[in-house]
Amino acid sequence: MPELVLPTADVHQSFLAAMAEFRAEGRGGQDDGSMIAWEMQDYGGSWGTAAGFAAYVSDLRAQAVEDSPRKEGLVPSTTLWFVEGAEYLGRLAIRHRLTPYLLEEGGHIGYDVRPSARRRGYATAMLRAALPLARGLGIESALLTCDVTNDASRRVIEANGGVLEDRRADKFRFWVPTKS
Repeated sequence: MPELVLPTADVHQSFLAAMAEFRAEGRGGQDDGSMIAWEMQDYGGSWGTAAGFAAYVSDLRAQAVEDSPRKEGLVPSTTLWFVEGAEYLGRLAIRHRLTPYLLEEGGHIGYDVRPSARRRGYATAMLRAALPLARGLGIESALLTCDVTNDASRRVIEANGGVLEDRRADKFRFWVPTKS
């Protein structure tokens, strides 16, 4: 059964295959503002080696620590991977607090499911499993955003209790309670 885990080198080969799937659908370019694109640009060149991938995993884990170095404007965040055995299925990040940008567009939680694993309920399960963890970080109600054209993500958010607050430009903004 798939589960959320801290990033791990155990899924290296499957992770590489997932990133190839994301690239094939057009992710990772300079105009892509997603977590995946940022990591492809910053780390993608080193993912191919065991040492490079291990360093990437270590960096992701360190981002949950308040005092870890990070790019300007970024907040501490807990990254979790959705895996089944050695198969990487997706990722989720819980941002520990909101910046003005995250309040408008990014929210507390972002997630991606690899293209070959979509339409199996994984995004809904990932978000459901992450909400108590967000609560443990002091987030009583998590802000999630999605593109107005992303009906699948909207359904995931609503299935987890998300209440639409408003639309800002091309984003819907939802608040999701972190306790049941």
